[in-house]
Amino acid sequence: MAQKILVRDLTLRDGQQSQFATRMNQAQVDRLLPFYRRAGFYAMEVWGGAVPDSVMRYLNENPWERLEKIKAGVGPVSKLTALSRGRNLFGYNPYPDSVIEGFCRNAVRSGIDVMRIFDALNDVDNMKSTIRYVKENGGIADCAVCYTVDPRFTLGDRLKALLRGRPLPRRIFDVGYFVAKAEQLAGLGADMITIKDMAGLIDPRTSGELIRALKKNVGIPIDLHTHCTPGFGLASVLMAMVNGVDVVDTVILNFSGGPAAPAFELVQLFADKLGLETGVDRAAVAAINRELLAVRTELAQFDQYKMFPLAFDIGRDALPPEVDALFDRAVDAARAGRIEELLRATQAIERHFNFPPPDDIVRVAQIPGGMYTNMLAQLQQAKLEHLKDKVLQTVPRVRLDSGIPPLVTPTSQIVGVQAVNCVIDEANGKPFYATKSNQFVNLVKGTYGKTPWPVDPAFRLKIAGTRQETPYDTSKYRKQENPLLKEFGGVRLAGNEKEELLLELFPNVADTFLRKLREKEYAEHPERHPRPQEPDPQDRMWDSLAEYA
Repeated sequence: MAQKILVRDLTLRDGQQSQFATRMNQAQVDRLLPFYRRAGFYAMEVWGGAVPDSVMRYLNENPWERLEKIKAGVGPVSKLTALSRGRNLFGYNPYPDSVIEGFCRNAVRSGIDVMRIFDALNDVDNMKSTIRYVKENGGIADCAVCYTVDPRFTLGDRLKALLRGRPLPRRIFDVGYFVAKAEQLAGLGADMITIKDMAGLIDPRTSGELIRALKKNVGIPIDLHTHCTPGFGLASVLMAMVNGVDVVDTVILNFSGGPAAPAFELVQLFADKLGLETGVDRAAVAAINRELLAVRTELAQFDQYKMFPLAFDIGRDALPPEVDALFDRAVDAARAGRIEELLRATQAIERHFNFPPPDDIVRVAQIPGGMYTNMLAQLQQAKLEHLKDKVLQTVPRVRLDSGIPPLVTPTSQIVGVQAVNCVIDEANGKPFYATKSNQFVNLVKGTYGKTPWPVDPAFRLKIAGTRQETPYDTSKYRKQENPLLKEFGGVRLAGNEKEELLLELFPNVADTFLRKLREKEYAEHPERHPRPQEPDPQDRMWDSLAEYA
């Protein structure tokens, strides 16, 4: 019997978010569901991340209905997966347990089987409540450790720090760091562990070492999630497969590559070479891929690359002999640990399939592509594009000052924005940190959790006005207003717990969305004038939030 490897398809969440600004509408999603029902992926990531915000903000659609319709369309064939930022859920500030419990309960009821839980600081304490409530409601807790790399400091940087009496750290984010985090999470009840590399920074050598160490030390399934931006993605997934990873994350061909995850079709071909069985129906995948080509054409205005992968039917097409040989060469190199040869082979495969080339800026600077894009846009707005290199040099300093947070959403954006602020301040004759974002202040203060490296108390005093690390106090949380809308028959803005959760998690966007929804309902049925709605006593979140009101 062939050894199995499980595949999580990311196309409907991470794939479209990475490539097309999360603009797939419900009708486009619905066209794909009959094929997904036949495909038989282990899991499908379909919700969380930017999906709930985007479907309200740009498509005027209900996020809960998006999830429930996918569940109805796919049925029990594949587990549905969502992404949750632990205690922060979707925003920056932590939420009280009542909101976390309400979100987890309703997500599982609406169709989520697996909740991928992460924290941008890898602060395990920020993940405890979500792990508990997901499992209490019958869901699977997929606990993610965010992959990142250490800042690069010059010898001069290290000498200056030594003279100041605060030596720079030698190495924080080694294999032992990630294994220790995984062991902590397993001890808290994690059902599986994901190494979450949203920037694509994990190189194949590290991928192999890390998967071997996790398989040796952590007794639950291990998943690798990575992206292709700097050119490592396909090689790193192959190294993980060679070293016994249980689950790999992929995207179907027409939505894959570049800033997205590796293509399922390429991973399937490697699985064939390794004698690994995925259990995925290839004809169904080919049908999905054909429909994705049409969807991608419809989303052309959001397509930043407009490089379409080579047409390839995984169920029927054979590789040209010279390309098949590249797959063999990559497998041999991965098994032997010949990393440069492996990268040459996998990148040649990606060129054959017409994927975007590796982003050398992201690879050399070791920062997420989205972080780099945001920094560049900020500089362009200030007409200071020529300071780009200075900003890249400033990122390690800002990151060190703020406790060396992993470069993952939202900390990557916080650090990137602050680095630009510092360089612009300096260019205008002001001191570093003259301009500080509220998010940077809160990061330094300790509001978002414990950073991997302690923040200098003197720096915290300078930035946040206190020397002491100050965690967020959820007792000061105030629930969002849920007003009566007299103009629409006296109904409440949020008519049930799920809509109340939208208000809590996306206040401004949900307010606009729900007002449009109430207006539409009233216009369609003006004869209905219900009494002002009161919370359903079955909706526990309403009652538990009352103590914070």
